[in-house]
Amino acid sequence: MKKCIRNLKKENRQNRIIGVSILVLLVFSYQGYGQDGLAGINEANQKVRSYFDAGTQLMYAIGALLGLIGAVKVYQKWNAGDPDTGKVAAAWFGSCVFLVVVATVIKSFFGV
Repeated sequence: MKKCIRNLKKENRQNRIIGVSILVLLVFSYQGYGQDGLAGINEANQKVRSYFDAGTQLMYAIGALLGLIGAVKVYQKWNAGDPDTGKVAAAWFGSCVFLVVVATVIKSFFGV
């Protein structure tokens, strides 16, 4: 009976060693399939930074378009003799300046 228990313990120990060694081999084999995370992060960083030039140019274009629309609106109010022409002019001019400043700050902040 004691001999049977010893053999059983010995078999359990051998099974554990075999199981652990298979697990270690599997872990190391899957490690070879892993991709470099740093390369992916750098690639994403470069792609996002490449969009900033186009984005800032788009914001400058939108600012110019809003400036033209605002100039026409202010001119119409001025010709109509509306008393709030100054407020409308300040609002349109402020929105254009805001777009240009935001585009410039984004460009300088991200070092594009």
